Amino acid sequence: MAGKLYFASDFHLGIPDQVSSLVREKRLVRWLDEIRQDAEAIYLLGDMFDFWFEYRSTVPRGFSRLLGKLSEITDSGIPVHLFRGNHDIWAFDYLEQECGVILHREAEFIEYDGKVFYMVHGDGKGPGDYGYKILKRIFECRINQWLFSWLHPDLGLRMGLFFSRRSRLANFARENKLELPEPPANSMLFQYAEKVSLCHPEVDYFIFGHHHRPVISPLSNGKMFVLLGDWLVHYTYGLYSDGEFRLFHFPDETSIGRSQPVELAKG
Repeated sequence: MAGKLYFASDFHLGIPDQVSSLVREKRLVRWLDEIRQDAEAIYLLGDMFDFWFEYRSTVPRGFSRLLGKLSEITDSGIPVHLFRGNHDIWAFDYLEQECGVILHREAEFIEYDGKVFYMVHGDGKGPGDYGYKILKRIFECRINQWLFSWLHPDLGLRMGLFFSRRSRLANFARENKLELPEPPANSMLFQYAEKVSLCHPEVDYFIFGHHHRPVISPLSNGKMFVLLGDWLVHYTYGLYSDGEFRLFHFPDETSIGRSQPVELAKG
């Protein structure tokens, strides 16, 4: 019998401040501790950190609980896959070498239990958003990465965290709310999934992060479109088991009468 696959995205550790980020990190570690009991594999679809840059001998301070837990899980033989998002685009080899995660830079097709999954963070996918697509090329340019690496880590990391904590996303996190994107059928990622599905009709599940809204909805051909939500407001994750993909909310320790994850309805 096939095991269980777990999926989550958009933790944005580091915002809106160190105190609330640490609370969120501890909740994430508790989730990882619980799912490792029956996980066949774990897929993290990007933006694990709100800002991350790896110097040759220096990485951002903090996140020791999460990095230690990821190392513990991969050491036990459970594969953890990390897809880079637009906020951790400068993750190079540290997480692979030190924590044992499998780092993905592009979309992946994965076959499991007779199903095909298409997974990617989702930034820059779909029609439009040309300004960001140009910016992404600038960030991915090796020359620009090399130039940034010459900044002293105290200055470079301080700059990155400064701008991330002033972002619109950080402001929403402080207010415990996020803008809701357009209805799924009108979203860029939904249109992108429809297009990919025409070329790859074998795909059963199209799974994305990035948009922060938890959604599970059929495409026009009946295949499933999934947005994993986030861990800033929704605290959601995906679970594939027994031939079905479902979304759940992971409660905090203070939730009365909600000690178990709560399944989200399709729609």
